[in-house]
Amino acid sequence: MSEQSRRPRRPAKPYRRPQKDPVRILAFEALRAVDERDAYANLVLPPLLRKARENGDFDTRDAALATELVYGTLRRQGTYDAVIAACVDRPLREVDPPVLDVLSLGAHQLLGTRIPTHAAVSASVELARVVLGDGRAKFVNAVLRKIAQNDLQGWLDKVAPPYDEDPEDHLSVVHSHPRWVVSALWDSLGGGRAGIEDLLEADNERPEVTLVARPGRATAEELLGEESAVPGRWSPYAVRLAEGGEPGAVEAVREGRAGVQDEGSQLVALALANAPLDGPDDKWLDGCAGPGGKAALLAALAAERGAALLASEKQPHRAGLVAKALHGNPGPYQVIAADGTRPPWRPGTFDRVLMDVPCTGLGALRRRPEARWRRRPADLDNFAPLQRSLLRTALDSVRIGGVVGYATCSPHLAETRAVVADVLKQHPDTELIDARPLLPGVPALGDGPDIQLWPHLHGTDAMYLALIRRTG
Repeated sequence: MSEQSRRPRRPAKPYRRPQKDPVRILAFEALRAVDERDAYANLVLPPLLRKARENGDFDTRDAALATELVYGTLRRQGTYDAVIAACVDRPLREVDPPVLDVLSLGAHQLLGTRIPTHAAVSASVELARVVLGDGRAKFVNAVLRKIAQNDLQGWLDKVAPPYDEDPEDHLSVVHSHPRWVVSALWDSLGGGRAGIEDLLEADNERPEVTLVARPGRATAEELLGEESAVPGRWSPYAVRLAEGGEPGAVEAVREGRAGVQDEGSQLVALALANAPLDGPDDKWLDGCAGPGGKAALLAALAAERGAALLASEKQPHRAGLVAKALHGNPGPYQVIAADGTRPPWRPGTFDRVLMDVPCTGLGALRRRPEARWRRRPADLDNFAPLQRSLLRTALDSVRIGGVVGYATCSPHLAETRAVVADVLKQHPDTELIDARPLLPGVPALGDGPDIQLWPHLHGTDAMYLALIRRTG
């Protein structure tokens, strides 16, 4: 059952506030916000949890369960849609979206958690009764009792097409990714079935929280003093919070001396900062700086060398986030709101340029599981002109002998190597730098000269980086 089988979004009818089970009602409210407002769960859920704690409705275990229900349901939505479709007497597009959300929450409890069957069914039916009414609660009860007749593997044996007949469709249902995403990731990854299955499974795992110690302001050693903190895998500035650690409880994070940043993003910034160049090394540019994570690390690294960073972001509100991230940096920096395709600075101004371009975000599906259901192949066509324009700006902005880093949080070949190849055809006065030696100790970086990181191989988002030197 594909993601297009769902009924188009429409506002839910008003529902009654529940008098009990605040965990499941909060999970339902979060799913409705994701569906109705195109919100992201990682932005919607924290304020809901904070409010529940302040009201005394939640303890730590309640928050953990609510988080699992929301993220687990979103990650496995495609699989659960296929199971639910086999248990209803109508197409899923004819099932009201709020009803489908309750059914999906119930399916996840039955098939994706250790919650006992009777508890999963009764809690879901009670949720339906409160938010949907008695009539639709009976429908929910009937469907969930059918789902409860098999475990997850039993259902996959029934609803997933045989691998030999259609490998992409089989993997799509089993691993809950749209078919076109499976195909695109497989093309980007190469290799056989084992690699793509490992990648899709990694996309469905909850990622650890990773912190970055901003040089000159905090150290990894300081962060390792926190409860449940363990060293990062590759970046010298990375520290992982195991067991669901809360970054807001870390003093250095509250003070802005450290931040939350995936290790893949740290590696991209480090590779650019360490790339060899001839001549001065005084002026750095982050040309797509929002929301500010890479800019904050680059600014700190630049400050250690006496260099200055210009952080440019088109959207003013995102430029404000960049300014907040860089506040307190010990070295010189400037944040501006500017369109990277029509830059206000003169050509050839900078020694190092990072252009982390807008993209489909297919490399961060662990963190934003709902994105896989929103993106369409047509989005690639929409991003393509912007990505090429921004890379051209970066090459125009760097001086002869300087280095450009082209980065995306997508492994899709149309957003990575195709963009670089097309633009470099128009710029014969450039050369690709082998980026692999700039990340010592990081394995499985491919044939180069560019770098593709992977969740299943590196424990990072699927960040891509090409380093380009301007030669004339």
